[in-house]
Amino acid sequence: MRFGIGQPVTRTEDPRFLTGRGRYVADIDLARQAYAAFVFSRHAHARIGAVDKKAAEAMPGVFAVLSGEEWVADGLGTLDPEFMPEDMGGPPGFRTKRWPLARERVRYVGERVAVVIAATEAAARDAAELVAVDYQELPAVVRIEDAIRPGASLLHDGAAGNLSFTLRLGNAEAVEPAFARAHHVTRLSLYNNRLTTVAMEPRGCIAEYDAGNGRWTLTTSTQNVHGARHTLAHQILHVPESRIRVVARDVGGGFGMKGQVYAEEAVLMWAARRVGRPVKWIASRNESMLGDNQARDQKVEAELALSADGRFLALRWTGWHNAGAYVEGAGAIPPLFAAKLASTVYDIPAVLATNSFVFTNTAPTVPYRGAGRPEANYIIERLVDRAARETRIDPAELRRKNLIRRGAFPYTTHTGWIYDSGDYDAALAKGQALADWQGYAARQAASRAAGRCRGRGLVYYVDNTGVFNERMELRFDPSGELTIVAGTLSHGQGHETTYAQMVADWLGVPAEKIHLSQADTDAVAIGRGTYASRSMMIGGSALRAAADEVIARGRRFAAHFLEAAAADIAFADGQFTIAGTDRGMPILQVAQMSFIPVGLPSELGVGLQGAGAFSSDLPSFPKGCHICEVEIDPETGAVALDRYTVVDDIGMVVNPLLARGQIRGGVAQGAGQALGEEVVYDADSGQLLTGSLQDYRLPRADDLPAIAIDFSPVPSPTNPLGIKGVGEGGTVAATPTVMNAILDALAPLGVTDVAMPATPERVWQAIRAAAAT
Repeated sequence: MRFGIGQPVTRTEDPRFLTGRGRYVADIDLARQAYAAFVFSRHAHARIGAVDKKAAEAMPGVFAVLSGEEWVADGLGTLDPEFMPEDMGGPPGFRTKRWPLARERVRYVGERVAVVIAATEAAARDAAELVAVDYQELPAVVRIEDAIRPGASLLHDGAAGNLSFTLRLGNAEAVEPAFARAHHVTRLSLYNNRLTTVAMEPRGCIAEYDAGNGRWTLTTSTQNVHGARHTLAHQILHVPESRIRVVARDVGGGFGMKGQVYAEEAVLMWAARRVGRPVKWIASRNESMLGDNQARDQKVEAELALSADGRFLALRWTGWHNAGAYVEGAGAIPPLFAAKLASTVYDIPAVLATNSFVFTNTAPTVPYRGAGRPEANYIIERLVDRAARETRIDPAELRRKNLIRRGAFPYTTHTGWIYDSGDYDAALAKGQALADWQGYAARQAASRAAGRCRGRGLVYYVDNTGVFNERMELRFDPSGELTIVAGTLSHGQGHETTYAQMVADWLGVPAEKIHLSQADTDAVAIGRGTYASRSMMIGGSALRAAADEVIARGRRFAAHFLEAAAADIAFADGQFTIAGTDRGMPILQVAQMSFIPVGLPSELGVGLQGAGAFSSDLPSFPKGCHICEVEIDPETGAVALDRYTVVDDIGMVVNPLLARGQIRGGVAQGAGQALGEEVVYDADSGQLLTGSLQDYRLPRADDLPAIAIDFSPVPSPTNPLGIKGVGEGGTVAATPTVMNAILDALAPLGVTDVAMPATPERVWQAIRAAAAT
């Protein structure tokens, strides 16, 4: 089928995006709409004294100026963590409670202190400038090492040592003996730099309160409308969920950053009821840099023990993840997943991974494309490359020697994962062939002749994807059009296309008759949203169950219309037929006739539809091989990505064109972290130094080469479709791949390490420092 599963179909949603017909929060305006502007803390750590609102309240067009005192007086709640390790039997930790408008203390520059509601955005912003807050500054701790130092200023009373929690995973009793008998031990100190998302669409929301029925409607840029409704109902407003409708229109990127409720969403819900008007807020890019939750920021001390023949004997590392000022949303996931995935694709007999979550006076960190898996892969792949150099074993051969063998699946790691399936050797061999591994020496010689240093990086990664359960529906209407009612939430992934491909394949319905409904809590009964590469595996499997129910119900309708027994009705290629005859009806005709007003037996109901749910006991584990070649100009330190190759195992490939697009986007984000992206706070004051795109260096189109991509699929047994996630793997693997290539290029010059991001200045300084020794 031209439009079915496995076909490289272009995205059906793209024409509206490319022609400016997408509908984002900023495009929506309501009658009598007011605007919000927030007052952000100017200090990283301070006590809040008086909040003087008089000048702001006197401004023309201002409806209200609100602070944390009014919030408490109205009996509203706090934003609490969605998850802590103790919720799954892990160690107890310190749970923060965050007021959407800060009370008593601010804990980072950019924390919201007050809000102005006015008739225009300009009036709201002007009035916000007039709100005077009396701050008494407190000592700030910005870096991890400062926060855990004895005697450091505490962010939260009761969080001793500024620790939220420390968790340890592995078979600790086997680690020390393995290191004791090791022939060689490789050691590394690494820093995984802090990032911010810079989604194409900044965050924004509009809140509306209907006093007639006591219901709120929140239109917001989110990855999870039902999760937002739950948080707002139970944590903030203390009302039944049926009193709140949350809607997302087109969402211009999220990557995990838009996965939790923000202070602005909570405050606008409250403000809309107080002022009796819809209230709108759209972040400026500077406000996004200041107020969006951030990511990564991990320091680690890591060791890898090897035998004389290069076998990995033990892995041990101690890491500290920067939580920022609060445990926000699912912020505890990255340190947990980093530890759980510590050994990645390698068969390591002894593993001990220790992670601590540390409070600092910075913006909170949350899951961001990969969520802990990039940190784990960065640690092990940097260690393996260093070990290969120290032991003089070819990096590819060292990896091949230690990969988990195909016959070992399902494979249980010492940190608690059960890997579903894989053929690691096959993907590695395919990746080397696609990258022209044998031709590297000639390319290296040509670079040397041109006065440049060429290096090659090889990484093998694994990712865990697919969490929670999901529900999907299929509904025909009386004209024969079919709507997919999705609990997932596409914010750039292309679900409108891929889900239609699946349904067209299973039901034989023409693609132009299939539509997607999502991201509206009034229209979709329940859904978990989209994150953790879950949609194709979990959502797709639920959609398969819904399609099966449509077929089963359709058989009963067709049996009635064809005057046959339901057991005698067969279905294939969009046709219901009486088995062994040429009598039949197409599914579209059955669907249309299922709505006739008379003549249908009561037990058939009215209308052809189906609902399906799926919950996997185990995640899927996509994996793959990334190979990168870089050229470095030793006179300037400039790094150029020259070649990049990916061979991924994502199980069954629904749409290879869109899958390749996901991988390319992931590689761009991972390479961006390696080469330029970094959130920087002043170490003493906690002021944000990278508050605009002048200072925060995103990757550009000309930074990336053409990326060669192929697949080496091994179907996953954890779901009926054999699918593994594709959304995060590019980011998980790209950062260490690029860094390993850079260090390989610089090794002949005596450079052994470069801190991320490897900017031209840092590379140049590393070259000069090595030359001086």
